[in-house]
Amino acid sequence: MPARNPNGRRGTYPVQYHYTRTDEKGIPYRAWRPAELAAELGKLGIDVNASVVIYGDANKSWGGEGWDCWVLSWLGHKGPIRLLDGGIQAWRSNNFPTTQGPGKKNLRPVQYKFKLQPHLDISTADLERQKPSSVVIDTRSFLEWIRGRIPGAVHINWTDLYTGRDRRPLPPGDFKKLLRDHGVDINKPIVYYCTGGIRSGYAWMVHQLSGLPPARNYEGGFEAWKRLSSGR
Repeated sequence: MPARNPNGRRGTYPVQYHYTRTDEKGIPYRAWRPAELAAELGKLGIDVNASVVIYGDANKSWGGEGWDCWVLSWLGHKGPIRLLDGGIQAWRSNNFPTTQGPGKKNLRPVQYKFKLQPHLDISTADLERQKPSSVVIDTRSFLEWIRGRIPGAVHINWTDLYTGRDRRPLPPGDFKKLLRDHGVDINKPIVYYCTGGIRSGYAWMVHQLSGLPPARNYEGGFEAWKRLSSGR
């Protein structure tokens, strides 16, 4: 759907930017407040026990399908959360039907009763305190990485976390090998970050699918770190 991209221009960009805001501290790309997200889900007829299947467009979503999985988990969604492996590309390559237009009308609103799971996110202050005992992974591009990063972070571009034409998430074995090849101790707590939590949300999702102990998505991302860390 049309939304503003990080540079402020209009166009078709990941829908997640429609559900982000600049917060009261001037940090861009922050997720809507939990109550606002819950209200939006309720308008779509989704309650906390619904079975949800998420898919993206591998060429355009920037890992937004992973961010969606993270947001629902962060809100404490109780129903199954599934990823359509291969996204819309795989769907079309199987000649399954698609439709066009704005989607369903006359949706039946429901109440989405969320129970936030704070252990899936981390604040800047907590990241500073816990960083010595954690592994912090930067999922941005190499150019972003060399221009500035969180001290001590490991760089693994989020584009290394999928494979094939349909950009399917790395299988668990390949993902664990990728972490080990970058010197990541998978027995330590792991925190993923990017600019504003979307690409790192995808990394968080692949991590969850691998069966490793739960990780965190630093949703504030490098934008929050630049403004809020004591070492800025």
